Amino acid sequence: MNKTNPGVAVVTGASSGIGRVTAKALQNAGFRVFGTSRRAVSKKSDGITMLTCDVTDDASVAKLVDEVLAQAGRIDLLVNNAGMGLLGGAEESSTAQAQALFDVNVFGIIRMINAVLPTMRRQGKGRIVNLSSVQGFIPAPYFALYSSTKHAIEGYSESLDHELRPFGIRVALVEPAYTRTSFEDNLARPDQLLDIYDAARAGMTIVVRKAMEEGDTPEVVASTVLAAATDPTPKRRYAAGKTARQVSLLRRFVPASAFDKSLRKQLGLPI
Repeated sequence: MNKTNPGVAVVTGASSGIGRVTAKALQNAGFRVFGTSRRAVSKKSDGITMLTCDVTDDASVAKLVDEVLAQAGRIDLLVNNAGMGLLGGAEESSTAQAQALFDVNVFGIIRMINAVLPTMRRQGKGRIVNLSSVQGFIPAPYFALYSSTKHAIEGYSESLDHELRPFGIRVALVEPAYTRTSFEDNLARPDQLLDIYDAARAGMTIVVRKAMEEGDTPEVVASTVLAAATDPTPKRRYAAGKTARQVSLLRRFVPASAFDKSLRKQLGLPI
C-alpha cells in the first residue's frame, strides 16, 4: 500500500450523511471503499461497494468482513461511523432503551473492531478511526445516555491504541460538533416520557435544530476522517471543525466552574 493506493477501507453507516460523504472522500483519495448500511441499498454507487451489515449482530458483522476479504483480500482501514442518538431526560429512558443505544454506539464498534483485527494483525498494518463527538468529553444535558456512549468510546479507543501499536495498528478518534445532517430527524425519543421534562426537552430540541442549521458540513468531518486515516504519525484525537476545536481547547484550559456556567447559559438552562 502507498500514497497512490492506500488500500481497502470499510465505512459503517455509509448510506447517508457523514458516512456517505466520508466514503466518497476516501474513494477520491484512492482507497477501495466498502460502505455498510443496515438495510439493503444499491450495491455499487459512485465507485463505492455497498454491503448490508447490522453492527448489533455478530453474525452480520462476521459475514461483512468475510465478504470484503473475499472481494479485496485485505482491510487496511475501518471507519466506525454507524450510530444513533437519543434526546431526553436521562431518567426518561428504560434500561432496555439504554442498552439498545449502547449496543449500537459502543458494542457495535467493538464487534467491528474485533472482526477486523485478526486480518490487520496478519497484515502487520491497519488503521481504525472511531467517530466520537464533542459530547464524548463535555457534559451533555438531555443527551446523557448518548454522551455516555461517546465517553465510553473515547476511553476504549485510547486504551486500545496502546494495545495495538506493537502490531502496526493505530486507533484514532474524530470528534465533530454539530454537523448539518439528518441527525436531528433520526434522534430516538425516550420510551417513558415524564411531564416534568416536557419544557426542557422541547427547549433542547430547538437548541439542537438551530445548532444543526449553523453547524459544519459533513465534508468537514469527512476531511478530518481522511486526515486521521492517512496521517503518518496519527494523533489520538482529531477535532472536526472550528467549533469542535474551540470546545476542546475550552474544556482543557477554562476552569470547571466557568465552563459549567457558560455551558448552561448556551443551552438556556438556569444558572
